[in-house]
Amino acid sequence: MHDDHHGRFPGLYRRGFLIASGAAAGALALSGCAGASGPGRSDAEGDEGTPRRGGRLRAAFAGGGASETLDPHLSNLFADAARAKALYDKLADYGADLSARPRLAASWEPDTTLKRWKVSLRDAVFHDGKPVTAADVLHSYRRIADPKRAFRARASLEPIDLAASRALDERTVEFVLKRPTAEFPNVMAAFGAYIIPASAREGDFDHAPVGSGPFRLVSFTPGRSTLLRRHDDYWEGAPHLDELEFVVADEESARVNALLGGQVEYAHELNPATARAHEHGGRVSIVRLRNSAMQSFAMKTDRPPFDDRRVRQALFLVADRAELVRSALSGAGEIGNDLFGKGYEYYADGLPQREQDLGRARRLLKEAGADDLRITLDTSPVATGFTEAAAVFRDQAAKAGITVRVRTGSKDTFWKDILDTGTLCCYRSGAMPIESHLSQRLLTDSTTNATHWRHPDFDALYQQAQSTRDPKQRADVYARMQRRLYTEGPFLIWGFADWILGTARNVRGIARTAPANTLDWARFDKVWLA
Repeated sequence: MHDDHHGRFPGLYRRGFLIASGAAAGALALSGCAGASGPGRSDAEGDEGTPRRGGRLRAAFAGGGASETLDPHLSNLFADAARAKALYDKLADYGADLSARPRLAASWEPDTTLKRWKVSLRDAVFHDGKPVTAADVLHSYRRIADPKRAFRARASLEPIDLAASRALDERTVEFVLKRPTAEFPNVMAAFGAYIIPASAREGDFDHAPVGSGPFRLVSFTPGRSTLLRRHDDYWEGAPHLDELEFVVADEESARVNALLGGQVEYAHELNPATARAHEHGGRVSIVRLRNSAMQSFAMKTDRPPFDDRRVRQALFLVADRAELVRSALSGAGEIGNDLFGKGYEYYADGLPQREQDLGRARRLLKEAGADDLRITLDTSPVATGFTEAAAVFRDQAAKAGITVRVRTGSKDTFWKDILDTGTLCCYRSGAMPIESHLSQRLLTDSTTNATHWRHPDFDALYQQAQSTRDPKQRADVYARMQRRLYTEGPFLIWGFADWILGTARNVRGIARTAPANTLDWARFDKVWLA
Protein backbone atom coordinates (compact mmCIF):
# COMPACT_ATOMS: atom_id res chain seq x y z
CA MET A 1 0.00 0.00 0.00
CA HIS A 2 3.04 2.25 0.13
CA ASP A 3 4.03 1.94 -3.51
CA ASP A 4 1.70 4.58 -4.97
CA HIS A 5 4.38 7.30 -4.92
CA HIS A 6 3.47 8.60 -8.36
CA GLY A 7 -0.18 8.89 -7.41
CA ARG A 8 0.45 10.70 -4.13
CA PHE A 9 3.21 13.05 -5.35
CA PRO A 10 2.42 13.77 -9.03
CA GLY A 11 3.91 17.26 -8.88
CA LEU A 12 7.25 15.84 -7.78
CA TYR A 13 7.55 12.85 -10.06
CA ARG A 14 5.75 13.71 -13.27
CA ARG A 15 7.69 16.91 -13.73
CA GLY A 16 10.90 14.92 -13.60
CA PHE A 17 12.28 16.65 -10.53
CA LEU A 18 13.37 13.46 -8.82
CA ILE A 19 16.74 13.02 -10.45
CA ALA A 20 19.65 11.06 -9.04
CA SER A 21 22.21 13.86 -9.22
CA GLY A 22 21.24 15.88 -6.19
CA ALA A 23 23.95 14.70 -3.81
CA ALA A 24 25.87 17.95 -4.09
CA ALA A 25 22.73 19.99 -3.48
CA GLY A 26 21.97 18.14 -0.28
CA ALA A 27 25.50 17.67 0.97
CA LEU A 28 26.18 18.85 4.48
CA ALA A 29 27.71 22.27 4.71
CA LEU A 30 30.89 20.98 6.31
CA SER A 31 33.55 22.21 3.96
CA GLY A 32 36.08 19.51 3.26
CA CYS A 33 34.50 17.56 5.22
CA ALA A 34 18.64 20.93 22.88
CA GLY A 35 18.48 24.35 21.51
CA ALA A 36 18.07 27.19 23.97
CA SER A 37 14.37 26.46 24.01
CA GLY A 38 15.11 22.91 25.19
CA PRO A 39 14.11 19.60 23.64
CA GLY A 40 10.61 19.60 22.31
CA ARG A 41 10.02 23.33 22.56
CA SER A 42 10.04 25.98 19.89
CA ASP A 43 10.31 29.71 20.14
CA ALA A 44 7.84 30.26 17.33
CA GLU A 45 5.80 33.43 17.57
CA GLY A 46 2.96 33.15 20.06
CA ASP A 47 1.57 30.13 21.82
CA GLU A 48 1.64 27.05 19.60
CA GLY A 49 -1.03 25.35 21.66
CA THR A 50 -1.24 21.88 23.14
CA PRO A 51 0.46 19.15 21.06
CA ARG A 52 -2.02 16.97 19.20
CA ARG A 53 -1.34 13.33 18.48
CA GLY A 54 -1.76 11.75 15.08
CA GLY A 55 -1.29 12.31 11.38
CA ARG A 56 1.51 11.96 8.87
CA LEU A 57 4.05 14.69 8.19
CA ARG A 58 5.72 14.64 4.77
CA ALA A 59 9.16 16.26 4.59
CA ALA A 60 10.90 17.10 1.30
CA PHE A 61 14.70 16.92 1.16
CA ALA A 62 17.28 16.84 -1.61
CA GLY A 63 18.44 13.23 -1.91
CA GLY A 64 21.18 11.01 -3.17
CA GLY A 65 19.41 9.00 -5.85
CA ALA A 66 19.29 5.25 -6.11
CA SER A 67 22.46 4.91 -4.00
CA GLU A 68 20.75 6.15 -0.84
CA THR A 69 21.10 4.01 2.26
CA LEU A 70 19.69 3.94 5.78
CA ASP A 71 23.02 2.84 7.24
CA PRO A 72 23.47 5.64 9.82
CA HIS A 73 27.26 5.40 9.70
CA LEU A 74 27.27 6.20 5.98
CA SER A 75 25.31 9.45 6.31
CA ASN A 76 26.67 12.22 4.09
CA LEU A 77 23.60 14.18 3.01
CA PHE A 78 21.11 16.26 4.96
CA ALA A 79 18.46 13.72 4.01
CA ASP A 80 20.64 10.89 5.38
CA ALA A 81 21.19 12.77 8.62
CA ALA A 82 17.49 13.49 9.10
CA ARG A 83 16.52 9.86 8.49
CA ALA A 84 19.29 8.60 10.78
CA LYS A 85 18.12 10.98 13.53
CA ALA A 86 14.58 9.61 13.23
CA LEU A 87 15.70 5.95 13.39
CA TYR A 88 18.72 6.05 15.70
CA ASP A 89 20.30 7.87 18.66
CA LYS A 90 23.81 9.00 19.55
CA LEU A 91 25.33 9.09 23.03
CA ALA A 92 25.26 12.88 22.82
CA ASP A 93 24.29 15.61 20.40
CA TYR A 94 24.87 19.33 19.99
CA GLY A 95 22.65 21.97 21.54
CA ALA A 96 21.94 25.32 19.91
CA ASP A 97 25.26 26.69 21.27
CA LEU A 98 27.11 23.61 19.96
CA SER A 99 27.83 22.27 23.43
CA ALA A 100 27.31 18.52 23.85
CA ARG A 101 24.01 17.46 25.44
CA PRO A 102 23.30 13.96 26.80
CA ARG A 103 21.19 11.63 24.66
CA LEU A 104 21.61 7.85 25.13
CA ALA A 105 24.31 8.76 27.62
CA ALA A 106 22.57 9.83 30.81
CA SER A 107 25.85 11.19 32.20
CA TRP A 108 29.61 11.17 31.75
CA GLU A 109 32.54 11.75 34.09
CA PRO A 110 36.29 11.90 33.40
CA ASP A 111 39.07 10.84 35.73
CA THR A 112 41.67 13.38 36.85
CA THR A 113 43.86 12.69 33.78
CA LEU A 114 41.01 13.30 31.27
CA LYS A 115 42.11 10.04 29.61
CA ARG A 116 39.38 7.79 31.04
CA TRP A 117 35.71 8.66 30.78
CA LYS A 118 32.93 6.72 32.48
CA VAL A 119 29.67 6.97 30.50
CA SER A 120 26.38 5.81 32.04
CA LEU A 121 23.59 4.84 29.64
CA ARG A 122 19.98 5.79 30.18
CA ASP A 123 17.19 3.21 30.15
CA ALA A 124 16.40 2.99 26.44
CA VAL A 125 15.26 0.18 24.13
CA PHE A 126 15.73 -0.62 20.48
CA HIS A 127 12.77 -1.04 18.14
CA ASP A 128 12.83 -4.81 18.82
CA GLY A 129 12.36 -4.19 22.56
CA LYS A 130 15.91 -5.10 23.57
CA PRO A 131 17.76 -2.67 25.86
CA VAL A 132 20.57 -0.44 24.64
CA THR A 133 23.70 -1.76 26.35
CA ALA A 134 27.39 -0.97 26.73
CA ALA A 135 28.12 -3.83 24.33
CA ASP A 136 26.01 -2.12 21.66
CA VAL A 137 27.90 1.13 22.16
CA LEU A 138 31.32 -0.51 21.84
CA HIS A 139 30.18 -2.54 18.81
CA SER A 140 28.93 0.64 17.11
CA TYR A 141 32.14 2.59 17.70
CA ARG A 142 34.33 -0.31 16.62
CA ARG A 143 32.34 -0.64 13.41
CA ILE A 144 32.72 3.09 12.71
CA ALA A 145 36.47 2.94 13.43
CA ASP A 146 37.08 0.01 11.06
CA PRO A 147 39.96 1.22 8.82
CA LYS A 148 38.56 -0.83 5.93
CA ARG A 149 35.34 1.20 5.95
CA ALA A 150 34.83 4.81 4.91
CA PHE A 151 32.49 5.86 7.70
CA ARG A 152 32.12 9.59 8.22
CA ALA A 153 32.64 9.57 11.99
CA ARG A 154 35.83 7.50 11.91
CA ALA A 155 38.16 10.50 12.18
CA SER A 156 36.08 11.92 15.04
CA LEU A 157 36.51 8.73 17.08
CA GLU A 158 40.30 8.72 16.59
CA PRO A 159 41.06 9.83 20.21
CA ILE A 160 39.49 6.63 21.59
CA ASP A 161 41.59 3.52 22.27
CA LEU A 162 38.79 1.10 21.46
CA ALA A 163 40.92 -1.98 22.23
CA ALA A 164 41.33 -0.80 25.83
CA SER A 165 37.80 0.60 26.27
CA ARG A 166 35.38 -1.77 27.98
CA ALA A 167 31.94 -2.38 29.44
CA LEU A 168 31.99 -2.04 33.23
CA ASP A 169 28.46 -3.43 33.35
CA GLU A 170 25.46 -3.59 31.03
CA ARG A 171 24.86 0.17 31.16
CA THR A 172 28.29 1.63 31.88
CA VAL A 173 31.13 2.12 29.38
CA GLU A 174 34.67 3.09 30.27
CA PHE A 175 36.30 4.84 27.33
CA VAL A 176 40.09 4.87 27.40
CA LEU A 177 41.59 7.71 25.37
CA LYS A 178 44.96 8.04 23.71
CA ARG A 179 45.57 11.48 25.25
CA PRO A 180 43.82 13.95 27.56
CA THR A 181 40.60 15.07 25.87
CA ALA A 182 38.58 17.59 27.85
CA GLU A 183 36.04 17.87 25.04
CA PHE A 184 35.36 14.13 24.80
CA PRO A 185 31.57 14.76 24.83
CA ASN A 186 32.04 16.35 21.39
CA VAL A 187 33.40 13.01 20.19
CA MET A 188 30.24 11.25 21.35
CA ALA A 189 28.15 13.90 19.58
CA ALA A 190 30.07 13.61 16.31
CA PHE A 191 28.15 13.57 13.06
CA GLY A 192 27.27 9.97 12.21
CA ALA A 193 28.28 8.42 15.56
CA TYR A 194 24.98 6.53 15.93
CA ILE A 195 24.44 3.51 18.17
CA ILE A 196 23.27 0.29 16.51
CA PRO A 197 22.61 -3.11 18.12
CA ALA A 198 25.58 -5.44 18.40
CA SER A 199 23.34 -8.01 16.70
CA ALA A 200 22.77 -5.84 13.58
CA ARG A 201 23.51 -7.64 10.34
CA GLU A 202 25.20 -5.76 7.50
CA GLY A 203 22.46 -6.51 5.01
CA ASP A 204 19.60 -5.33 7.21
CA PHE A 205 20.03 -1.56 7.27
CA ASP A 206 17.95 -0.77 4.20
CA HIS A 207 15.05 -3.17 4.79
CA ALA A 208 14.98 -4.00 8.51
CA PRO A 209 16.99 -1.39 10.45
CA VAL A 210 16.81 -1.60 14.23
CA GLY A 211 17.59 1.61 16.09
CA SER A 212 16.54 3.24 19.34
CA GLY A 213 15.20 6.38 17.69
CA PRO A 214 11.68 7.87 17.86
CA PHE A 215 10.51 6.27 14.62
CA ARG A 216 10.73 2.78 13.07
CA LEU A 217 10.86 1.84 9.40
CA VAL A 218 7.77 0.95 7.36
CA SER A 219 9.20 1.22 3.83
CA PHE A 220 12.24 2.62 2.03
CA THR A 221 12.59 3.32 -1.70
CA PRO A 222 16.04 4.84 -2.38
CA GLY A 223 15.87 8.14 -4.21
CA ARG A 224 12.13 8.44 -3.66
CA SER A 225 10.60 8.05 -0.23
CA THR A 226 11.04 6.69 3.28
CA LEU A 227 8.00 5.99 5.46
CA LEU A 228 8.44 5.72 9.23
CA ARG A 229 6.00 5.03 12.08
CA ARG A 230 6.03 6.18 15.71
CA HIS A 231 8.15 4.15 18.18
CA ASP A 232 5.83 4.05 21.19
CA ASP A 233 8.57 2.97 23.61
CA TYR A 234 10.98 5.79 22.73
CA TRP A 235 12.98 6.74 25.83
CA GLU A 236 12.10 10.43 25.59
CA GLY A 237 8.40 9.81 24.97
CA ALA A 238 6.55 8.65 21.87
CA PRO A 239 6.40 11.17 19.00
CA HIS A 240 3.18 13.14 18.48
CA LEU A 241 3.02 12.10 14.81
CA ASP A 242 1.71 8.70 13.78
CA GLU A 243 3.93 8.66 10.70
CA LEU A 244 6.80 10.57 9.14
CA GLU A 245 7.58 10.40 5.44
CA PHE A 246 10.76 11.70 3.81
CA VAL A 247 10.19 12.59 0.15
CA VAL A 248 13.10 13.21 -2.20
CA ALA A 249 12.89 16.42 -4.25
CA ASP A 250 16.31 17.50 -5.47
CA GLU A 251 15.37 20.84 -7.01
CA GLU A 252 14.47 23.67 -4.65
CA SER A 253 11.59 24.61 -6.95
CA ALA A 254 10.15 21.11 -6.55
CA ARG A 255 10.27 21.35 -2.76
CA VAL A 256 8.63 24.78 -2.80
CA ASN A 257 5.90 23.76 -5.26
CA ALA A 258 5.16 20.62 -3.25
CA LEU A 259 4.84 22.71 -0.09
CA LEU A 260 2.59 25.30 -1.76
CA GLY A 261 0.52 22.54 -3.35
CA GLY A 262 -0.05 20.71 -0.07
CA GLN A 263 1.92 17.63 -1.14
CA VAL A 264 4.38 18.06 1.75
CA GLU A 265 4.27 19.89 5.07
CA TYR A 266 8.02 20.57 5.43
CA ALA A 267 10.54 21.72 2.81
CA HIS A 268 14.23 21.69 3.65
CA GLU A 269 16.88 24.06 2.29
CA LEU A 270 15.14 27.03 0.66
CA ASN A 271 16.98 29.98 -0.84
CA PRO A 272 16.68 33.59 0.39
CA ALA A 273 14.67 34.74 -2.64
CA THR A 274 12.07 32.04 -1.97
CA ALA A 275 11.92 33.00 1.70
CA ARG A 276 11.34 36.67 0.86
CA ALA A 277 8.65 35.79 -1.68
CA HIS A 278 6.62 33.71 0.77
CA GLU A 279 7.49 35.06 4.22
CA HIS A 280 4.46 37.32 4.50
CA GLY A 281 2.08 35.66 2.07
CA GLY A 282 0.28 33.62 4.68
CA ARG A 283 0.31 30.36 2.72
CA VAL A 284 3.40 28.84 4.38
CA SER A 285 5.66 29.54 7.37
CA ILE A 286 9.33 30.40 6.84
CA VAL A 287 11.83 29.33 9.51
CA ARG A 288 15.31 30.83 9.61
CA LEU A 289 17.95 28.91 11.55
CA ARG A 290 20.52 31.58 12.43
CA ASN A 291 24.30 31.11 12.43
CA SER A 292 24.08 27.86 10.48
CA ALA A 293 26.91 28.37 7.97
CA MET A 294 30.14 30.35 8.27
CA GLN A 295 31.00 32.29 5.10
CA SER A 296 34.61 33.30 4.58
CA PHE A 297 37.70 33.67 2.43
CA ALA A 298 40.60 31.38 3.32
CA MET A 299 44.19 32.59 2.88
CA LYS A 300 47.11 30.19 2.50
CA THR A 301 49.69 31.31 5.03
CA ASP A 302 52.65 29.24 3.78
CA ARG A 303 53.15 31.18 0.54
CA PRO A 304 53.21 34.76 -0.77
CA PRO A 305 51.46 37.05 -0.33
CA PHE A 306 49.70 35.69 2.76
CA ASP A 307 52.83 34.46 4.51
CA ASP A 308 53.07 38.12 5.60
CA ARG A 309 50.59 38.81 8.40
CA ARG A 310 50.29 42.43 7.31
CA VAL A 311 48.75 41.35 4.02
CA ARG A 312 46.24 39.19 5.87
CA GLN A 313 45.43 42.08 8.18
CA ALA A 314 44.94 44.36 5.17
CA LEU A 315 42.38 41.98 3.70
CA PHE A 316 40.48 41.96 7.00
CA LEU A 317 40.16 45.75 6.61
CA VAL A 318 39.17 45.64 2.93
CA ALA A 319 35.97 43.70 3.51
CA ASP A 320 32.64 45.51 3.76
CA ARG A 321 30.89 42.71 5.60
CA ALA A 322 27.42 44.20 5.51
CA GLU A 323 27.61 44.53 1.73
CA LEU A 324 28.79 40.92 1.41
CA VAL A 325 25.87 39.66 3.52
CA ARG A 326 23.44 41.85 1.60
CA SER A 327 24.71 40.91 -1.86
CA ALA A 328 26.06 37.35 -1.55
CA LEU A 329 23.48 36.07 0.96
CA SER A 330 20.59 38.29 -0.15
CA GLY A 331 20.57 39.60 3.41
CA ALA A 332 19.82 36.17 4.90
CA GLY A 333 22.51 36.19 7.56
CA GLU A 334 24.61 38.42 9.77
CA ILE A 335 28.10 39.84 9.62
CA GLY A 336 31.12 38.00 10.95
CA ASN A 337 34.19 39.16 12.85
CA ASP A 338 36.89 36.83 11.48
CA LEU A 339 36.14 34.17 14.10
CA PHE A 340 34.25 30.92 13.64
CA GLY A 341 31.20 30.01 15.73
CA LYS A 342 29.25 33.20 16.43
CA GLY A 343 26.89 32.43 19.28
CA TYR A 344 28.49 29.07 20.05
CA GLU A 345 30.05 27.91 23.32
CA TYR A 346 33.47 29.55 23.90
CA TYR A 347 32.98 32.22 21.19
CA ALA A 348 35.08 35.31 21.90
CA ASP A 349 32.30 37.86 21.58
CA GLY A 350 34.15 40.61 23.44
CA LEU A 351 36.45 41.57 20.56
CA PRO A 352 35.64 44.80 18.65
CA GLN A 353 33.60 44.35 15.48
CA ARG A 354 35.98 44.85 12.58
CA GLU A 355 34.99 47.60 10.12
CA GLN A 356 36.19 48.44 6.65
CA ASP A 357 39.21 50.78 6.74
CA LEU A 358 40.68 51.19 3.27
CA GLY A 359 43.26 53.77 4.35
CA ARG A 360 44.77 51.48 6.98
CA ALA A 361 44.63 48.56 4.56
CA ARG A 362 46.69 50.56 2.04
CA ARG A 363 49.25 51.48 4.72
CA LEU A 364 49.67 47.84 5.77
CA LEU A 365 50.15 46.76 2.16
CA LYS A 366 52.76 49.47 1.64
CA GLU A 367 54.63 48.36 4.78
CA ALA A 368 54.62 44.81 3.42
CA GLY A 369 55.89 45.95 0.02
CA ALA A 370 52.62 44.80 -1.53
CA ASP A 371 51.03 48.10 -2.54
CA ASP A 372 50.49 46.75 -6.08
CA LEU A 373 48.98 43.48 -4.86
CA ARG A 374 47.55 41.09 -7.45
CA ILE A 375 45.86 37.91 -6.24
CA THR A 376 43.65 35.14 -7.60
CA LEU A 377 40.46 34.29 -5.71
CA ASP A 378 39.19 30.75 -6.30
CA THR A 379 35.45 30.28 -6.20
CA SER A 380 32.84 27.85 -7.48
CA PRO A 381 29.05 27.45 -7.65
CA VAL A 382 29.53 24.60 -5.15
CA ALA A 383 27.86 26.63 -2.38
CA THR A 384 25.24 29.36 -2.22
CA GLY A 385 26.71 32.83 -2.52
CA PHE A 386 30.26 31.81 -3.43
CA THR A 387 30.40 33.32 -6.92
CA GLU A 388 28.51 36.42 -5.76
CA ALA A 389 30.83 36.90 -2.77
CA ALA A 390 33.89 36.65 -5.03
CA ALA A 391 32.57 39.36 -7.36
CA VAL A 392 31.64 41.69 -4.49
CA PHE A 393 35.00 41.24 -2.76
CA ARG A 394 36.87 41.84 -6.05
CA ASP A 395 35.20 45.25 -6.29
CA GLN A 396 35.82 46.05 -2.62
CA ALA A 397 39.51 45.16 -2.93
CA ALA A 398 39.90 47.38 -5.97
CA LYS A 399 39.12 50.40 -3.76
CA ALA A 400 42.28 49.57 -1.78
CA GLY A 401 44.37 49.21 -4.94
CA ILE A 402 44.27 45.40 -4.91
CA THR A 403 43.67 43.57 -8.19
CA VAL A 404 41.67 40.39 -7.64
CA ARG A 405 41.24 37.89 -10.45
CA VAL A 406 38.30 35.58 -9.85
CA ARG A 407 38.84 31.98 -10.98
CA THR A 408 35.81 29.67 -11.06
CA GLY A 409 36.52 26.02 -10.32
CA SER A 410 34.60 22.77 -10.69
CA LYS A 411 31.73 22.02 -8.33
CA ASP A 412 32.86 18.38 -8.30
CA THR A 413 36.44 18.94 -7.18
CA PHE A 414 36.45 22.38 -5.50
CA TRP A 415 36.80 21.21 -1.87
CA LYS A 416 39.62 18.85 -2.79
CA ASP A 417 41.35 21.41 -5.02
CA ILE A 418 41.49 24.20 -2.44
CA LEU A 419 43.26 22.11 0.19
CA ASP A 420 46.65 22.55 -1.45
CA THR A 421 46.35 24.76 -4.52
CA GLY A 422 45.92 28.51 -4.89
CA THR A 423 46.38 31.26 -2.31
CA LEU A 424 42.88 32.66 -1.62
CA CYS A 425 39.52 30.88 -1.88
CA CYS A 426 35.88 31.06 -0.90
CA TYR A 427 35.17 28.83 2.07
CA ARG A 428 32.22 27.88 4.24
CA SER A 429 31.43 25.57 7.10
CA GLY A 430 28.36 24.23 8.77
CA ALA A 431 27.86 24.27 12.51
CA MET A 432 30.36 22.42 14.70
CA PRO A 433 31.91 23.14 18.10
CA ILE A 434 34.64 25.79 18.07
CA GLU A 435 36.99 23.12 19.43
CA SER A 436 36.27 20.95 16.36
CA HIS A 437 36.91 23.86 14.00
CA LEU A 438 40.27 24.46 15.68
CA SER A 439 41.31 20.81 15.69
CA GLN A 440 40.14 19.94 12.19
CA ARG A 441 41.38 23.05 10.36
CA LEU A 442 43.99 24.98 12.31
CA LEU A 443 46.49 22.52 13.80
CA THR A 444 49.71 21.58 12.03
CA ASP A 445 48.50 18.03 11.39
CA SER A 446 44.83 18.85 10.70
CA THR A 447 43.61 16.87 7.70
CA THR A 448 41.47 19.72 6.32
CA ASN A 449 43.88 22.59 6.96
CA ALA A 450 43.07 24.57 3.82
CA THR A 451 44.97 27.66 5.04
CA HIS A 452 48.18 25.79 5.96
CA TRP A 453 48.15 27.60 9.30
CA ARG A 454 50.92 25.71 11.10
CA HIS A 455 52.23 27.11 14.36
CA PRO A 456 53.63 24.85 17.12
CA ASP A 457 52.75 27.41 19.81
CA PHE A 458 49.13 27.43 18.59
CA ASP A 459 49.09 23.61 18.61
CA ALA A 460 50.41 23.71 22.18
CA LEU A 461 47.55 25.98 23.26
CA TYR A 462 45.04 23.51 21.84
CA GLN A 463 46.69 20.65 23.76
CA GLN A 464 46.65 22.82 26.88
CA ALA A 465 42.92 23.38 26.47
CA GLN A 466 42.32 19.65 26.05
CA SER A 467 44.31 18.94 29.21
CA THR A 468 42.41 21.52 31.29
CA ARG A 469 39.55 20.09 33.32
CA ASP A 470 38.15 23.35 34.68
CA PRO A 471 35.73 24.79 32.04
CA LYS A 472 36.49 28.43 32.86
CA GLN A 473 40.24 27.93 32.59
CA ARG A 474 39.70 26.01 29.35
CA ALA A 475 37.57 28.88 28.01
CA ASP A 476 40.44 31.26 28.79
CA VAL A 477 42.79 29.20 26.61
CA TYR A 478 40.27 29.14 23.75
CA ALA A 479 39.94 32.92 24.11
CA ARG A 480 43.72 33.31 23.70
CA MET A 481 43.62 31.18 20.55
CA GLN A 482 40.75 33.24 19.14
CA ARG A 483 42.50 36.55 19.86
CA ARG A 484 45.45 35.29 17.83
CA LEU A 485 43.18 34.31 14.95
CA TYR A 486 41.35 37.65 15.14
CA THR A 487 44.63 39.54 14.98
CA GLU A 488 46.44 37.66 12.24
CA GLY A 489 44.57 34.48 11.39
CA PRO A 490 44.03 32.86 8.01
CA PHE A 491 40.22 33.15 7.73
CA LEU A 492 38.47 36.35 6.70
CA ILE A 493 35.08 35.38 8.14
CA TRP A 494 32.66 37.94 6.76
CA GLY A 495 29.29 36.39 7.59
CA PHE A 496 27.06 33.67 8.95
CA ALA A 497 24.23 32.47 6.74
CA ASP A 498 20.74 31.53 7.81
CA TRP A 499 19.50 28.04 7.01
CA ILE A 500 15.97 28.41 5.65
CA LEU A 501 13.07 25.96 5.94
CA GLY A 502 9.45 26.16 4.90
CA THR A 503 6.49 24.50 6.61
CA ALA A 504 2.75 24.29 6.16
CA ARG A 505 0.79 26.65 8.41
CA ASN A 506 -0.49 23.78 10.57
CA VAL A 507 2.96 22.45 11.54
CA ARG A 508 3.93 23.10 15.16
CA GLY A 509 6.95 22.30 17.33
CA ILE A 510 9.71 23.17 14.84
CA ALA A 511 12.75 24.38 16.82
CA ARG A 512 13.82 27.82 15.63
CA THR A 513 17.04 28.37 17.59
CA ALA A 514 18.95 25.32 16.38
CA PRO A 515 21.55 25.76 13.61
CA ALA A 516 21.72 23.02 10.99
CA ASN A 517 23.68 19.94 12.19
CA THR A 518 22.45 20.27 15.79
CA LEU A 519 20.09 18.17 17.91
CA ASP A 520 16.90 20.12 17.24
CA TRP A 521 17.47 20.64 13.51
CA ALA A 522 15.35 18.26 11.34
CA ARG A 523 13.96 16.75 14.50
CA PHE A 524 10.41 15.49 14.05
CA ASP A 525 9.60 13.59 17.25
CA LYS A 526 8.46 16.82 18.93
CA VAL A 527 6.52 18.13 15.90
CA TRP A 528 2.74 17.92 15.55
CA LEU A 529 -0.01 18.91 13.11
CA ALA A 530 -2.51 21.43 14.46
